[in-house]
Amino acid sequence: MHENKSLSIVSIPVIVAALGYFVDIYDLLLFSIVRVKSLKSLGLTDELISSDGMRIISVQMWGLLIGGIIWGMLGDKKGRLSVLFGSILLYSIANIANGFVVNVDQYAICRFIAGIGLAGELGAGITLVSELISKEKRGMATSVVAGVGLMGAVLAYFISQSFDWRICYYIGGGLGLVLLALRISVYESGMFKNIQHAEVSKGNFLMFFTNGQRFKKYLLAILIGLPTWYVIGILVTFSKEFGKAFGIAEDINPGKAVMLSYVAISIADLAIGFLSQALKSRKKALYIFYAITIVGIVLYFRQDGGSATRMYAICALVGFGTGFWAIFVTMAAEHFGTNLRATAATTVPNMVRGSLPIMVWGFKILQPGYGYINAGIITGVIVMIISSIAAVMTEETFGKDLNFLEH
Repeated sequence: MHENKSLSIVSIPVIVAALGYFVDIYDLLLFSIVRVKSLKSLGLTDELISSDGMRIISVQMWGLLIGGIIWGMLGDKKGRLSVLFGSILLYSIANIANGFVVNVDQYAICRFIAGIGLAGELGAGITLVSELISKEKRGMATSVVAGVGLMGAVLAYFISQSFDWRICYYIGGGLGLVLLALRISVYESGMFKNIQHAEVSKGNFLMFFTNGQRFKKYLLAILIGLPTWYVIGILVTFSKEFGKAFGIAEDINPGKAVMLSYVAISIADLAIGFLSQALKSRKKALYIFYAITIVGIVLYFRQDGGSATRMYAICALVGFGTGFWAIFVTMAAEHFGTNLRATAATTVPNMVRGSLPIMVWGFKILQPGYGYINAGIITGVIVMIISSIAAVMTEETFGKDLNFLEH
């Protein structure tokens, strides 16, 4: 009974995973949305808002990176549900605490702890859904999870427009605690239950590095996701600074840019699951979205003296192009056996999020020699080349039977 292969793509586990990711994204992007407003209220100058803002977002990403490993291993050792409960509890408490901060260091600590908590949600949810839904409908189900979940960014934006930034954090924590109650109606994956007492290594993160073929699959699974956080973490989050560099007369609201890009990402994430289904291929769908991303990046950097409206439209376009998050995480889950699947699906997206500090560092290193705009272009070219090569080298996982183990 635990593994009902006739589950529909709108069954309880899919809905609860989607709502979980919705709250996760609300909390994950809230800092990008309230960065300027919250740091200004703490007394920071414009220059410090930019530099300390980069530091806080980097610290949050390091939390995601560490949390991804912790929750991924727990998901394979203790079960997918234990991660969904534990991660929500941690990030809800951290977000409520975030509402009480009085200086930048406290802010950074809260975002680091929240980052650790936020790391578990998506991977555990996608793993659970992948294992409970038939292989024919799997891609569409995970797209529903991501598509609904990503709308959390839209809620975060509208709440930030109506409430003080501290209240926004309290609401995020409260939503997480409400979600905990919903989790009770979800049952564990049958595939996990079948191996729970098996004599096989479960959730062993080091297994990704002890076998050449497995390591290659793992590395490629990470590299194909890099464009998502280059676009969101650099182009969209720092759209205000880029707007000034392009000579756009109006002030760009980065919160609005994040919100619009996430509306587009959400639509795209729903679309890519059905496109992948129609093409019977994960990789072909990925190539199409890479092409849209490249077009969006080119248009982004051809904005000399443009308008705020055009900047927002382009942020939506690059957002749409990077709406392959659902397929990318599903592919990570499909690559690996049941005893390593949660570890893969949870660490891979967080490795990509954790790559943001490296991209930001590269972007900053390039600025003195090449200027703000050219530094952004060079970073983007490097990211797209690496990811495109990785996508070509990645194996196709569409329709793959997931009932296997890693030894």
